[in-house]
Amino acid sequence: MPYQRYNLDSAETSATILDGINVQLLYVTRSRCDAQWQSMMHTHPFTELFYIVDGQGKFLVEDDVRFVKNDDFIIINPNVLHTELSDAKTSFEYIVLGIDGLSFQTEKDQDANYGIYNFKNHRTDMLFYMKSIIRELHQKSSGYREICTNLLETLVLLILRNTKSEFTVASSDRTSRECRFIEQYLDEHFSEDISLDTLSRLTYMNKYYIVHAFKKYKGVSPINYLINIRISEAKHLLQTTNYSVSKIAQSIGFSSQSYFSQVFRKELEMTPLQYRKMCEKN
Repeated sequence: MPYQRYNLDSAETSATILDGINVQLLYVTRSRCDAQWQSMMHTHPFTELFYIVDGQGKFLVEDDVRFVKNDDFIIINPNVLHTELSDAKTSFEYIVLGIDGLSFQTEKDQDANYGIYNFKNHRTDMLFYMKSIIRELHQKSSGYREICTNLLETLVLLILRNTKSEFTVASSDRTSRECRFIEQYLDEHFSEDISLDTLSRLTYMNKYYIVHAFKKYKGVSPINYLINIRISEAKHLLQTTNYSVSKIAQSIGFSSQSYFSQVFRKELEMTPLQYRKMCEKN
């Protein structure tokens, strides 16, 4: 099955539904989780709605491992740590919608942050509305925005009816939340291989918009912020250890010693070894 993904902007899918609540459909994907699937625990400042179309597998949510199968419907509320899991013997196909502005109070528990329900008796309706949204976003025929808005509202109402959930309004200040998330992610993962594509996949935001929003938020682009963190860590290691320049470059996330030295010299107008010697003299 081919992987389908639609990242959307606010102009396409921002809509007022459910008696005046502003809800934005951020993306829709249809994919398969199998032995080749690479995923890690992550959070989003918005809600994700998963529908298992076929197969079986596992979800890791916070500290819980939950088994899922055909027609299971999973609600992941904002800022909940989660990921999909599979192995060599099992796989599952699913559709997921990312929705901003709305969260669900599940299982009659005000503290519940996710819910898993079986929608076998509602499979026809769920697949109709989800596949219809995918089709409209793929074709983008006249009136597709209005149709997607109506489909989304009906889908949310079906979810509320069949899970006996209530909904609450989630903060719509998505850009600030995403920028804070990016800042924290870069602070904690600076030694890893990170690109704008990495940040786009994590936040489901267009990478060019990420640059614009983050620069407004921090005064520098995400990549320059990352370089600043790495250079700061390099200076600390050059001052306090006898690690080689090559080892330092590798430990802080640079692809090569030469590239690290080039960036370091551009930032400080001296090579890493010159900086180390200067620190030794002082």
